[in-house]
Order: sequence, then structure tokens, then C-alpha cells
Amino acid sequence: MAATASIALIIRTDPLTSAVPVEALRIALGLAAGENPITVILMGPAVHLLAEESDDIVDLEILEKYLPSFEHLQIPFILVYPSGPRPDVQEGFAVTVGTVDSARQAMEAADRVLVF
Repeated sequence: MAATASIALIIRTDPLTSAVPVEALRIALGLAAGENPITVILMGPAVHLLAEESDDIVDLEILEKYLPSFEHLQIPFILVYPSGPRPDVQEGFAVTVGTVDSARQAMEAADRVLVF
């Protein structure tokens, strides 16, 4: 049996202007279905993926299909907020508020890092 490799998946693209962040979450969910532990790091505007007010997210209907699985599986998220007002985050997710430094540490600790 092959050894498991931990994965840090970083999303920093703005989900209000691009479909890439929702697609990155879809990829993260697929990776989480395997044996490898995964941590999703949402940086800057990407924190809107878990915001209570998400009506302006590109591909919102797809996001709404995937979020319950993240909640059910308790896949860990690290949120690195942008400067300025912070969106209210939905409850039920395994969320840790982090800093750029804690995100860097999570990346260094992972065996694989994907950035979107």
C-alpha cells in the first residue's frame, strides 16, 4: 500500500469575478475522497466561498452542490482574511482563522501544494 501524502490546496482567486475558485473546491472534494488528508486554505477574496452572503459568486449553483459535502466530511479550512470588512462565514464547517504565516506553515507541512 502506498503512503498517504498530505495536500494543501490554496485558493486565492476572487470567486466574485472568476469560476476558478468553485472549480478548485470541486477538485479539493475529489482529492478528499481518496486516502490523502487535505486542508483548504482560502486567502483574501476567496474567503467569500464560505460567506453567508454568497449571491454574487460565479457558479453559485455548483458551489451549493459541493458545500454540504465539505461540511459533512469536516474538511479543514484555513481562512486568511483580506484587509477590510470580513464576510460572515456559514456555520458548520471546520474553519480556523489563520494568517499568512499560518498558511505558509500549512503549505510547508504538506507533501503536495496546489494553488488556484
